[in-house]
Amino acid sequence: MNAATGRAALDVFIVAGEESGDQLGAHLMDALVSERAAPVAFRGVAGPRMTARGLASQFPMVEIALLGITSIIVHIPRVLRRIRETVAAILADPPDVLVLIDAPGFNRRVARQVRKLRPEIPIVFYVSPTVWAWRPGRAAEMRPYIDHLLALLPFEPEVHRRLGGPPTTYVGHPISERLAEIRPGPEEARRRTEAPPQVLVLPGSRRNEITRLSPLYAGVLARVEAEHGPIDWLLPAVAQHRDLIVREIASWPVKPRIVDGEAAKFAAFRSAHAALACSGTVTLELAVAGVPQVVAYRGGWLEAQIVRRLITVDTAVLANLVVGEKVVPEFLQEYGTVDAVATALSAILVEGPARERQIAAFARIDGIMDFAGIAPSIKAARIVLDCLRESVPPEKERGAEAPR
Repeated sequence: MNAATGRAALDVFIVAGEESGDQLGAHLMDALVSERAAPVAFRGVAGPRMTARGLASQFPMVEIALLGITSIIVHIPRVLRRIRETVAAILADPPDVLVLIDAPGFNRRVARQVRKLRPEIPIVFYVSPTVWAWRPGRAAEMRPYIDHLLALLPFEPEVHRRLGGPPTTYVGHPISERLAEIRPGPEEARRRTEAPPQVLVLPGSRRNEITRLSPLYAGVLARVEAEHGPIDWLLPAVAQHRDLIVREIASWPVKPRIVDGEAAKFAAFRSAHAALACSGTVTLELAVAGVPQVVAYRGGWLEAQIVRRLITVDTAVLANLVVGEKVVPEFLQEYGTVDAVATALSAILVEGPARERQIAAFARIDGIMDFAGIAPSIKAARIVLDCLRESVPPEKERGAEAPR
């Protein structure tokens, strides 16, 4: 029996906004079940990994997985409707705890409304908005309605303390739970040195990223292969966009091999010699795998104009931010020309200062991110349970049933 509600199971409402949030949520669900002796029930908004664990999603998660200002503007009516529906579901049957994973544009609005109307519900936010990169005022704005923020990056708690954000704990990045999947064994390490070199092509996991970057990446592959000779180009495809990727690369003069499935993707990481990547979490995954990389990214015109006026950091590459050094070359917007990106990629295909500098920096990541510590999902689950206990008055902790 749950002391707070009189229910037989702990009722956890989780909202995940995109694929990475679905992964975090799935691991958190597993950890909550393992950390709590009594049953745990889940509901909310989720993707396939969380629904496979028994969470019935209110609506398809992809409806709120939006990237870029233009995309959000186009879909504002639908997003606002889904916010109202999510809040209504929470208010109609208040959960014991609300966990909001990433998707800050959506989830912060949900949190504000829930805190206003049902302030007794503890709210945990998983993944810090990028207040260290742009719009730092969001940190203090979150404090009244977020009880605890779970950070993936080691420098984020200090950033929120300085900016007046909510209580924040670095739980660790989920990549630490998959080190064996992305780091090479002896045979794969040898493959990294053999010819033809395997080079990853990672144009993003969202439709608009893929279509915007396709012409640039096509030109870069052709230019680099013309200079270096045969290269084994590998493109790990996101399942829901595979058909789009096939159509895009049909016109490329040099065509990468498409790699399907997560296991095959990480196998490619383990044997890759280098990578051409879109910005995002993948840059940190590559760094942890020890793969030198070049980043090239293009957002929408309106998005770029706004971000340029708000950005507060000098790099958009997550791997650079973690190591505290701009070791990964990045080419954003109009600076991402075929000549510039191909020249940088060529430099890390051969042994020399550019390649060696990245490898040396990536070797420091384990210590920076405390990979030897407790699994992030376990840390996160314990904080969620702590927030729940802190929200329950002493008389309820002794077993009194709470009025609903």
